[in-house]
Amino acid sequence: MIIIDEERIFKEIQDKNPASVSLNGPDGILPQVQETAIRISKKFGIPAYVLADTTWGTCDLNTNGAKILGSEIQFNIGHTINTESLEKNVVLIDAYDDVEFDSVAKKCIDILKGKTVSLVTDSQHLDQIYKVEKILTEGNITVKIGKGKGQLNDGQVFGCEFYPATSLKKEVDAYVFLGQSNFHAAGIALSTNLPTYVLDPYFNEVREVTEFAQKLRKKATLAIYKASEAKTFGVIVGLKEGQLSKVFALKIKRELEKEGKEVQLFALTDITNDRLRNLKGIDAFVQVACPRISTDNQFDKPVLSSPQANALLKVLRNESIEEYLEIPHWL
Repeated sequence: MIIIDEERIFKEIQDKNPASVSLNGPDGILPQVQETAIRISKKFGIPAYVLADTTWGTCDLNTNGAKILGSEIQFNIGHTINTESLEKNVVLIDAYDDVEFDSVAKKCIDILKGKTVSLVTDSQHLDQIYKVEKILTEGNITVKIGKGKGQLNDGQVFGCEFYPATSLKKEVDAYVFLGQSNFHAAGIALSTNLPTYVLDPYFNEVREVTEFAQKLRKKATLAIYKASEAKTFGVIVGLKEGQLSKVFALKIKRELEKEGKEVQLFALTDITNDRLRNLKGIDAFVQVACPRISTDNQFDKPVLSSPQANALLKVLRNESIEEYLEIPHWL
């Protein structure tokens, strides 16, 4: 069950006495966010809006929605980072899953005994990482936990940021991800090119995602080579607050034009195949909003992420693109 740090939310409201607040979080915890909003309204007698649009992380907080509503505090729940706030009136609230890993960790011992592994997880399971480290260590597995960097805490990864994992690439045999997310685990596998396992406490199973990640890599690489044949490109800037990479978009535009390509600039809040179908005369796209949009979704035409765009430029210049995804941050 997801446990939201409501004590911190209530203290913020008591201290700041807002006329209204808003709350949001990942889709999987929206029911719990709803319950928290109800308790806020009952306790303080103020409107508590649930921003029910998808939020993918601290790059996608929907602060514009809060401003439109006139919310004096926005609580973004479940995206733990190494700071408590990114901007004025936005407060990041921890949400932890109280599921236990004891049983599935013991299954992992049978698979990886004698190996050296890096233990990594997402925001919801950070509080379990040292408990699992103890279980694995007692089972004759050498465990390393990478140091946090950027917004990340020790042992934490995002879908596009992997510093604690990549820093240990030369020191470990494999990665072990705590949680259920193939999304996060596949990113670890792609950024390190090492075997990666998911410890799923919900299904009580250990599964390897290395093959799944390799399929994503092949798909991403194929898109690069397809894009290399394009004559016209659309470069897309994301309009979400943490995805506004205009500088890189303009750089890619200039570099593609040096290679004889025609380039048009676009801006979108949500980059989907349906939206791109409305844009005519474009052979391929580069989007600089979120790298996982390109690797994890299907499009009619090539839609490259920032790492793929850098690789594309190398292809156009007859340079090698080996290890183009093996970087700690895909932006």
